[in-house]
Amino acid sequence: MKDTALIIIDIQNDYFPQGLMELEGSIAAAKNANKVLAYFREKNLHICHIRHESLQPGSTFFLPDTKGNQIHELVAPLPGEAVIMKHFPNSFRDTNLLTTLKDQAIKKLVVVGMMTLMCVDATVRAAFDLGFECTVLHDATAAKALEYEGRVIPASNVQGSFIAALGLGYARIMDTDAYLK
Repeated sequence: MKDTALIIIDIQNDYFPQGLMELEGSIAAAKNANKVLAYFREKNLHICHIRHESLQPGSTFFLPDTKGNQIHELVAPLPGEAVIMKHFPNSFRDTNLLTTLKDQAIKKLVVVGMMTLMCVDATVRAAFDLGFECTVLHDATAAKALEYEGRVIPASNVQGSFIAALGLGYARIMDTDAYLK
C-alpha cells in the first residue's frame, strides 16, 4: 500500500450547514472521510489535502481569507501532511499534485471529497488520464441539487449519476466500510 495515497478534495467549511454552498450529506461524507484519514494516518500512508480557493471574478464561496475557505475540522491536516491549494475543479491543474504523487512513487489513489459533480469528477478523470488507478469512496463524497431546463435534479440523483459515470471506467467505486475491511 506504500504506492497508494489518500486524496481529500475540498472538504471545506463552505460546504457545511451555515456555509455559502451547503451540500446535501456533507457531514456524513466528512465523517466517512475522517475514518479513511485515520486509517491512512495509522498505516503511515501518503495523504494529500486539497483546498480550493476561488479567485475568479464573481465567486461566491471559498473566498480567500474566510472561514468558509478553511478545511473542515473533521479532516484537518496534521503537520507534515501535504496541503495543495488549487483554483480550478481539477486538482492537477496548475498545482504540484502530480509532482507530489510522483515524488512518492504513488500509483493508486483513494479519493474522497466534495463536490462529487465538479472537483471530485474532474480530479478523478484527470488522474485516470495520467495513469493512476483510482478508487472513489462514494459515501465520503457529497453533492448538491442542480437545475436543468426548469427542473430540479435532486442531490441524490446528481450524486448517483456522477458516481455511476466514474464507475464505468475511471474508478473503482466502494463505500468506506468496505474499503477499510
